[in-house]
Amino acid sequence: MRTQLPTQLFEAIDHVGIAVPDLDEAVRFYADAFGMKVTHVEVNPEQGVREAMLAIGDSGSSIQLLAPLSDESPIAKFIDRKGPGIQQLAYRVNDIEAVSQALRDRGLELLYDEPRRGTSNSRVNFIHPRSAGGVLVELVEPASS
Repeated sequence: MRTQLPTQLFEAIDHVGIAVPDLDEAVRFYADAFGMKVTHVEVNPEQGVREAMLAIGDSGSSIQLLAPLSDESPIAKFIDRKGPGIQQLAYRVNDIEAVSQALRDRGLELLYDEPRRGTSNSRVNFIHPRSAGGVLVELVEPASS
């Protein structure tokens, strides 16, 4: 029997992830072209990236710029295959375990059995593009305040 999902599975668009070869150059572009300001920069060795978050006004949504830490990083491989550009769409969720299990129950393929650490100690999981119409979808449960 399928798990019944709540009416609203996702709370909001958390961010749009954009793969870039050079983080500093991309940050300069977004600042100069769009007036966006960096709210957070960090290295995430588990995901193999250096990343910057840029807020979209007061919406609570962000642009996440992702640069590879090595040629073996999934982001480096993405850039090699498709070039720089939109790499993922991320949705904010309240309970990542429950949402992940409900999606599995519905037959969707997730990348991880258990959530992993994301930006700012959030917890993340991903829906494989094969299960999401060709789009890599990230589930983000923000860190507790």
